[in-house]
Amino acid sequence: MYEQIVDPVANSLGLSALFALLPLLTIFVLLGVVRMKAQWAGLIALAVSLVVAVAVYGMPVGQAFSSAAEGAVFGIFPIMWIVVTAIWIYNMTVTTGHFDVLRRSFGAVSTDQRIQAIIIAFCFGALMEALAGFGTPVAISAVMLIAMGFSPMKAATVALVANTAPVAFGAIAVPITTLAKITGLPVGELAATVGRQTPVLALFVPLVLVLLVDGRRGVRQCWLPALVCGVVFAIAQFTSANYLSVELTDIIASLASAGVLVVLLRFWQPAEELAVERVRGGNGQDRVATVSSSAHAAESGRGDGTTPEMTTGSGGGSAEGAEPPPDSGREVLKAYAPYLIIIAVFSVAQISAVQKLLSVGAVKFPWPGLNIVMASGEPPAGVTFAFGWLSSAGTLLLISGLITVAVLGLSPVAAARAFGATLNQLKWAILTVAAVLALAYVMNFSGQTITIGQWIARTGSFFAFLSPVLGWLGVAVTGSDTSSNALFGTLQVAAAQQAGLSEVLVAAGNSSGGVLGKMISPQNLAIAAAATAMPGKEGDLFRKVIGWSLCFLLVMCVLVYLQSTPVLSWMLP
Repeated sequence: MYEQIVDPVANSLGLSALFALLPLLTIFVLLGVVRMKAQWAGLIALAVSLVVAVAVYGMPVGQAFSSAAEGAVFGIFPIMWIVVTAIWIYNMTVTTGHFDVLRRSFGAVSTDQRIQAIIIAFCFGALMEALAGFGTPVAISAVMLIAMGFSPMKAATVALVANTAPVAFGAIAVPITTLAKITGLPVGELAATVGRQTPVLALFVPLVLVLLVDGRRGVRQCWLPALVCGVVFAIAQFTSANYLSVELTDIIASLASAGVLVVLLRFWQPAEELAVERVRGGNGQDRVATVSSSAHAAESGRGDGTTPEMTTGSGGGSAEGAEPPPDSGREVLKAYAPYLIIIAVFSVAQISAVQKLLSVGAVKFPWPGLNIVMASGEPPAGVTFAFGWLSSAGTLLLISGLITVAVLGLSPVAAARAFGATLNQLKWAILTVAAVLALAYVMNFSGQTITIGQWIARTGSFFAFLSPVLGWLGVAVTGSDTSSNALFGTLQVAAAQQAGLSEVLVAAGNSSGGVLGKMISPQNLAIAAAATAMPGKEGDLFRKVIGWSLCFLLVMCVLVYLQSTPVLSWMLP
């Protein structure tokens, strides 16, 4: 049996924390300074965590490696199982050309660039975040904005700033479910709390996008659609996260805000239109068709930025300078069908009788090779592995994808080919997530995370203010709210216990603060620069968005701190 030790180095919490921080410092330096590819940085940091666990904390070698194995398996299932099936559905829409139809339907809503920024970067970007995540929303939104006539720098900046409020519930709420698994806290309580934090961001983001596009004049002339869109998104995100479906939160919020905006524009138009001649012809369409593979190439650390398997069949392009024929109502409906199917499948899965059916075959078992107890004498919650293969969000997405295959008229061979190409596209991302989760499990089970948490908790109640900063730092370095939650989730809980704060509140603060680090992460900056054909301009993009990232972070820090006091504690579930 291995009993977790908090202060293994000279009985000093401070000295022990220095050693416990080594794995985190390793991954931060390798990613942020050395700029090593994420998968190799994750594996090296994992090795460091194993050395610290065995040599410093005295954890048996077998248990240390078994901890890493459980973390890696959890990274593959259910996390990457969700991501793979979600991106498979998206890739099929690209293959059949229905993504282009969807893009054109959004572009037809308004020719005003300020409105386009809201509906494409904010609403549609949130929809892409809900389904795919992993840099896709920034890349796709940026190229769509360029196709509407935006300059590359403005398109990239708008896409980066817009990718904030939906991130915590991205990829069918993977960051939230990962946080729940890592910390042992109820997923419903975590989602409900985050759903009372990130909607505050949503209220302001559309207004900021209008400001970025057209300055103060844009805010004066387009404050109404920006405000309406932000309010509807915030209400829908809050409602879904608390009362409807955690997994569908961003899908519901994005569709609701886009729908209300479309209705509003039938009765209201800005007094002065801000429009430029649109980019026409096959060139722009080809860039939209290939941008997803470029995004995932940058995300996974490949330098070539290409995935040939996913760059064909996007619906083609018209001759240079020619407008494509109008899309029929049937084609537009088919373009929206995958997202409607996902909503339907996940909604049906909430029915009690269906939940019982989906629970068939689910098993829970103690992970082999682990015999660990905490200082309290209880084993950590994570030593029990839950394998619910049928009820997993990834399996529900697979079912949605199979229905989508029939609706879009894709042959089984083409669908299987798209699935294989998606696996190939994400192979390095799968390795990265597995390594990061393995690192997190080793740190958690050996006691390294608890050491750091108790050391930071010396700040007392002020730790509630710092909680979002840790999440922000984690995402800024790793580029992923999921990875940040895996790295810091247990740390946040340990610090909250020592400081006498709500564990759910500070854990949620990690995820909510993390979304604001997305726009300055090297991975996202590289994706935005690559997608808009601005290689080497990452520094310029960073300078344009860092101010907004810090301003929003300050708002989140103050919000979480006040939620930990009687001033705003009424906001919590």
